[in-house]
Amino acid sequence: MSKVDLDALPPQFKQAVEAIRAVVPAELASPKWGIIWYVGPLDTSLSPFLFLIADLAFFSLFLLYDSGSGLSGLASTLTSVVHVPYTSIPGFAESTVAGHTSSLAFGFLSSIPVVACLGRFHTYEGHSASTCVFPTRVLALLGIRALIVTNAAGGLNPSFSVGTIMAIHDHLSLPTLTSMNPLIGANLDAFGPRFPPLSNAYSLDLRLALYRAAQKLNLLPSLASGTYAYVLGPSYESRADANFLRSVGADAVGMSTVPEVIAATHAGIKVLAISLITNNVVLHDYFDFQKAIEQEQNGGEKVEETIQKLIAKDTQGAANHEEVLEAGKARAEDMSRLVAEIVRSTDV
Repeated sequence: MSKVDLDALPPQFKQAVEAIRAVVPAELASPKWGIIWYVGPLDTSLSPFLFLIADLAFFSLFLLYDSGSGLSGLASTLTSVVHVPYTSIPGFAESTVAGHTSSLAFGFLSSIPVVACLGRFHTYEGHSASTCVFPTRVLALLGIRALIVTNAAGGLNPSFSVGTIMAIHDHLSLPTLTSMNPLIGANLDAFGPRFPPLSNAYSLDLRLALYRAAQKLNLLPSLASGTYAYVLGPSYESRADANFLRSVGADAVGMSTVPEVIAATHAGIKVLAISLITNNVVLHDYFDFQKAIEQEQNGGEKVEETIQKLIAKDTQGAANHEEVLEAGKARAEDMSRLVAEIVRSTDV
């Protein structure tokens, strides 16, 4: 976006920008790229029976505490890193999600200045939608030209497997269609127009850069495109919820990303959004009690025994938790390589 008169915005924006620039060297204070990198518990949807994913901190950009995450490749390429805690920035909330780091990290990737949000805010924490996108808007005011948003998501598309990297080409967002749009309220004209279109929110140029990077890194077979369903959470979806989302075209589901994409698009920032599919949302049929009772009456297995076997099967599936975590960690390394290659090779 073009240079903005900070005095034309609510005072917390100017205060935030000034607080950041007071502690960040001039050569890093106007980054070209913004990255919202997922840190902490997954913003994903669990299978109705198989609660496979708990707390996993594999999306840590700088690998300060998670040596097993597989992100050391990206971390080692960053230089002159400066962290600015969210608590020191006026207007920034603080994440209440266990495992989230809460800071902006400025640094060079090769010779390109970038800023990363380590930790994000969610409406399910009790934050307003406008609070959740405040960091995105501050990044816009700092001068970013493109934003890469990452998340971990549950796969609804049956062709997706654990570890699929999904380039988001569109979103389905019931919350922002109804009551939780971050642009509700007086329009901030300094950022953009009252009624921004979202039909082109996900940049074709940046998605091409992602596919080119995947081609270079031999990751094309792991890459897919799809529609991301944004849900509020924090409860995971019922089977009816999940079936509905799939029936209306969603390929993956999670609890983040869309508010930031809306705010960035409103500000004229190019957006690339990427989901890592960390589990498949299993869309089981409902248990047919009438059929089970009829089979029992015809000399078949007692219904109670059938139910116990079903529960045991689902419990056994949950034992694959470690395999899912390992798949996620391995693919997180590829995610970091892709992001690094995109930033290095793409002129914005």
